[in-house]
Amino acid sequence: MRCLAARVNYKTLIIICALFTLVTVLLWNRCSSDRAGPFPRSLAGPERRAAAAAASESDLARQQSEEASPQEQQKAPPVAGGFNGNKAPGLKYEEIDCLINDEHTIKGRREGNEVFLPFSWVEKYFEVYGKIAQYDGYDRFEFSHSYSKVYTQRAPYHPDGVFMSFEGYNVEVRDRVKCISGVEGVPLSTQWGPQGYFYPIQIAQYGLSHYSKNLTEKPPHVEVYETAEEKDKTSRSPDWTVPKGCSLSTVSDKAKFTSVKQFVAPENTEGVSLQLGNTRDFIISFDLKFITNGSISVVLETTEKNQLFTVHYVSNTQLIAFKDRDIYYGIGPRTSWSTLTRDLVTDLRKGVGLSNTKAVKQTKIMPKRVVRLVAKGRGFLDNVTISATAHMAAFFAASNWLVRNQDERGGWPIMVTRKLGEGFKSLDPGWYSAMAQGQAISTLVRAYLLTKDHAFLSSALRATAPYKLPSEQRGVKAVFMNRHDWYEEYPTSPSSFVLNGFMYSLIGLYDLKETAGEKLGKEARVLYERGMESLKAMLPLYDTGSGTIYDLRHFMLGTAPNLARWDYHTTHINQLQLLSTIDESPIFKEFVKRWKSYLRGGRAKHN
Repeated sequence: MRCLAARVNYKTLIIICALFTLVTVLLWNRCSSDRAGPFPRSLAGPERRAAAAAASESDLARQQSEEASPQEQQKAPPVAGGFNGNKAPGLKYEEIDCLINDEHTIKGRREGNEVFLPFSWVEKYFEVYGKIAQYDGYDRFEFSHSYSKVYTQRAPYHPDGVFMSFEGYNVEVRDRVKCISGVEGVPLSTQWGPQGYFYPIQIAQYGLSHYSKNLTEKPPHVEVYETAEEKDKTSRSPDWTVPKGCSLSTVSDKAKFTSVKQFVAPENTEGVSLQLGNTRDFIISFDLKFITNGSISVVLETTEKNQLFTVHYVSNTQLIAFKDRDIYYGIGPRTSWSTLTRDLVTDLRKGVGLSNTKAVKQTKIMPKRVVRLVAKGRGFLDNVTISATAHMAAFFAASNWLVRNQDERGGWPIMVTRKLGEGFKSLDPGWYSAMAQGQAISTLVRAYLLTKDHAFLSSALRATAPYKLPSEQRGVKAVFMNRHDWYEEYPTSPSSFVLNGFMYSLIGLYDLKETAGEKLGKEARVLYERGMESLKAMLPLYDTGSGTIYDLRHFMLGTAPNLARWDYHTTHINQLQLLSTIDESPIFKEFVKRWKSYLRGGRAKHN
């Protein structure tokens, strides 16, 4: 052996070891292949790879599921087309013709015994809603039977509290609001006519929404720019620019018992200007008194390629105008002290979107910075501020408009023709609405409770007069089946019995009877009680078993029912929720429960 070993050199040994290692590896791989599962050896190469990939994904998913927390496992929605107890692995979709009501055919998808119809067809056919949404990194489909939500009722309701869910209303941004009048300070509607008109319902809603926002939002940030008072050394001095030919001085005003700024700036000059530079808030307010014709202009840097737009508030009665990058609002002569408060976002967007149609044109433009204020003419300025909100200014603008514009009959005439539908006579300009009367009363009562000014309460008390007169005598009262008093949103002939407008009229009567007291509020109490009796008796007439009805034209005209859209359906629910907090009758809570179920696809039982 020693001789044999001596004859084999070290290179030969290396080769022998390498060959032995190679044979060992080949034998090991063959044995491992024979033991592999769960795939039969007869599978072809591509099929084996597909099955192996599926097994790897299954193992990975099981591992991830075991590692995930319960919350994370709950968040991850199931993968569409994944395995379940009713589906065999590998089942694929195939196209199938779907015959709809023996009338037409659409393309669907079949998966075993399941057939899937396109949601674009389902959405239109069943009037349902859905969308694909991202959820923690996953795509999922969200389906809804309705599109409108019910608000949580603040219980119990009080006449000095939030009005329903109106803190969520933004009346001024509606595309059927032409603008906020510079003279009146309230919205001008184009709902039934492009020329624009003052619509008492919209004005009351404008006031009630800002009143409710004031109760539910935190106090706004306010930046003071000019008070004409002496500043201490640490205060920022107003940054005024007075060009040649203009003057600016501080004078004492006997009417205001304070110092104010007096400006003289002829129209052919640049005007005296106050630098503002506010990029945070866009509600500007100032006290103003003109001696001659003049204007206060606000220069805005906008999102439109940083271009400058100027909003001019001019001492005339022009409603609104827009030319190039200049927007004009008439604010009246202003020859005595008054406070002008304007939402620069709304004023800019309404000006740029100005059109001759009913709807304001859509625009993406927004202000980025309030650059400066420019005064022209001769007059006085004081208390220049910019704030995040000015809800009470809007509320009192609406309240004061209602006092000024109530007529001798106690109503707020609507000066536009209204055609409710085929079969109803048109309402000529000058008609009253019980909904307008009710929401105006709710606004005026809140103004009275805040100020104790009896002008507001007196106006609210006079507003009950149209409730007592039938429509043919220019009132808002109708009688159903010669028995039940009803207050008409639209006092049509024949009567229409609109549900939501009636309930708003009752809420106004409740606010008044609770505020005016036993003696002054007696008439409102009687009207309210009669109306509530009618509501309890007639409420079942508005239930379809799957939704609600807007009015009773199907009964009065013999036509098809006028089904309430989902947003009107939820308005009915919100109104009943409110009434259930001031009236203990179980009918309100029963209807709220049933009508809420309709939003989720609930239906009344069939025979």
